[in-house]
Amino acid sequence: MKIGKQWFVIGCLLLFTCLGILCTKPGLFPEEDFDPRLSGGMATVFDLSSQSFSHPIPGLSAWDSHVHEKGDQVFEQNFVAAPAPLFPGLGPVFNNVSCISCHHNDGKGTPSFGEVNSSMLMRVSIPGQDSHGGPVPVPGFGLQIQDRSILGTQPEAKISVQYRDSLVQYPDGSTVSLHVPTYTISQSYRPLPDHVLFSPRMAPPVFGVGLLARVPEAEILAHADPEDADRDGIKGRPNYVYDPVSGQQVIGRFGLKANVGSLLVQVAGAFQQDMGVTNAVFPDESVAGQPQDDHLADDPELPDSLLNAVKFYVETLAVPARRDVTRPEVKMGEQLFNQIGCAKCHLPTLYTATDVHFPALSHQRIHPYTDLLLHDMGPALADGRPDYRAGGQDWRTAPLWGIGLFPKTNGMPYYLHDGRARTLEEAILWHGGEAEAAKNRFMQLTAAQRQAVIAFLQSL
Repeated sequence: MKIGKQWFVIGCLLLFTCLGILCTKPGLFPEEDFDPRLSGGMATVFDLSSQSFSHPIPGLSAWDSHVHEKGDQVFEQNFVAAPAPLFPGLGPVFNNVSCISCHHNDGKGTPSFGEVNSSMLMRVSIPGQDSHGGPVPVPGFGLQIQDRSILGTQPEAKISVQYRDSLVQYPDGSTVSLHVPTYTISQSYRPLPDHVLFSPRMAPPVFGVGLLARVPEAEILAHADPEDADRDGIKGRPNYVYDPVSGQQVIGRFGLKANVGSLLVQVAGAFQQDMGVTNAVFPDESVAGQPQDDHLADDPELPDSLLNAVKFYVETLAVPARRDVTRPEVKMGEQLFNQIGCAKCHLPTLYTATDVHFPALSHQRIHPYTDLLLHDMGPALADGRPDYRAGGQDWRTAPLWGIGLFPKTNGMPYYLHDGRARTLEEAILWHGGEAEAAKNRFMQLTAAQRQAVIAFLQSL
């Protein structure tokens, strides 16, 4: 257990008990009775340290706490090449050696490739759809370039990123410099086809996903408006993806393009693709049929008990509480956030379904600031790579809870799908497509008003 984690959990339980707060759907209590600090409802913890994303939800049983801690250990464990007595199965090619190496302190990563603490990967595909409607793997590379390898094995390729500056000027004359990335693929073990579609991705935070998993599909669809019936320019659309466990098409809610339907598939896919560790969900090596294949008869390499423990770990990570909610600047920033239209996609409030096993995740009023839907974000952020029903300019609305703590959990914070934005202001200025109008309204604000919006985001 991380140092001090148990005391934060105990403190949160005592706080909820003393205040008598119920974080359920409206009806029992008026709106003003809800504490705005409780971003995750009863699954909220109060911690401002670098470990603020790493606490279990309050109220876990002794057994559930044991499984959570076991999952935590595996999440932080470095895997090694087989054969090995403990945690074998790394590679033969991979992107990193552990979950925590990419998801620093259970939060975001850093926009670099090929290093111990790198959190970037490059998704690839070729035009078209596979038999399930998903992206088509690149022959000899699959759906992801693995840029590292075990001893004696050649990586699939090397990836680097360089930036040039692009100046944005506000109507009041002040300027902001944006980092425009250019990605280079080199030293590929075989030539890549000319028509490969590339999509750089930076590891997102993993806390709070158990709550998002419990938002009913009907609620997600209730906020969709694919035909823009209300003529506000916002066309939120759900993604539907293939679930290899059930063999069915399900609504996508995880991944940067809502391209994954369940936490089990998300975790299993990360083990197999990011670390080369096969499992019951993805039992084949990512390099099957390639010369890097080790041909060891050891698949699946990860026992179900450990796979499910890691899934349980991320599922039961709590959400950090908001800060500074009574500061006048923060309250003004929240009003402006709503007025300029940011809240139309970054939906402040969602509700979870009933779950008798986890009261802190059940029937909760949560504030993730996402609608879990796809939105066209314009050409500046486009990757040009479709993923099921997500087009080349589409991205899932990123949750904003905890975003103000990224400097604490990650040191230098990075934002957006590939970490190109170094500040929250830069992230806003990259918005386009359906968010173009909201961005332009932000740019029309006074400097003090813009700072109030940033202060509000930093309070989340």
